[in-house]
Amino acid sequence: MAIWRYSYWDSVMFILSILHTIATVTLVVYWDNFTIMGWLGNIVLLTLMTTYNIIVISHFFSHTPWFVSRTVNMFVSILNSMNIGQSVQAYHLSHVRNHHKYNNDRGVGESGPQDTSSTFINGKEIGEHSTLWNYSALGGIFTLYNSFVRMFWAIFIWQKPLSKADKGYEKLLSMDRKRKVEELLQLRLDRLFQAVWVIILFTLSWKWVLFCYLPALYFSFVLVNIQNYYEHYGAQPENRFANSVSYYGRIYNLLTFNDGYHQEHHISGNTHWKSLPDLRQKYSTKLSAQERIVSPVPAILGFLHKRRPLLHRSINKK
Repeated sequence: MAIWRYSYWDSVMFILSILHTIATVTLVVYWDNFTIMGWLGNIVLLTLMTTYNIIVISHFFSHTPWFVSRTVNMFVSILNSMNIGQSVQAYHLSHVRNHHKYNNDRGVGESGPQDTSSTFINGKEIGEHSTLWNYSALGGIFTLYNSFVRMFWAIFIWQKPLSKADKGYEKLLSMDRKRKVEELLQLRLDRLFQAVWVIILFTLSWKWVLFCYLPALYFSFVLVNIQNYYEHYGAQPENRFANSVSYYGRIYNLLTFNDGYHQEHHISGNTHWKSLPDLRQKYSTKLSAQERIVSPVPAILGFLHKRRPLLHRSINKK
């Protein structure tokens, strides 16, 4: 009987998810023995684990759930919701059904972008990107705040599955009644277990939660925002084959399950990560015919790409 829906290589990400949880427990249990350097090490390690989980593990899982069994996929969603401090089901709704539908759009005329994570939101000019500071640092505060608002809503407000912070999620839910109920249930479960997880960590060491966990969670959200910013900065939202930025470094893509193939990922979000290099080959003629951005560094280091062409401005000038 088949266990893995796409590839047994997804087991590596499943194992990494479990190790993330184990590592978190280990850090909080031994917190009292740490020095100042240990405190900093806690924050750095937690930040790296959570950032990697959001960018790679939970990201690919939200597009292509690993298991044939819906029950096991529910467990994975809960597990990584605990790991990344936000609901994986909510991430699926906002990322897969919104971001990949509108592809970092800039809006039409004076109307705002339809993509709620668009880098063009709050740009200084219409059709121009927001600043990196506003998008990453201030956006990280917004994400952290809403994560806890939604978590506490899931605990105390039972008659309404969605909070005011979830404005816009309603239209992203499945039109099928049964699937909609399942998605709302998963959303609730993700957040309830996230809350239980925070309570457990707080019970083990409230100081660790305040001085390690929360700062690391915030820094993770900032880094994830930087990643998304440079996956689209300068690209042409209106062009299916040039609306994202790819990085083809072998080591990075080996360690991140081909995360660097971002343009290919936007061409077909439902394509499994193992097939992204094949997708590049499939569309090689169309991709090579485009003026598009291929970064010399991973997206999270996109600020080092000093001579990046700003293709979106060529549209603005027309």
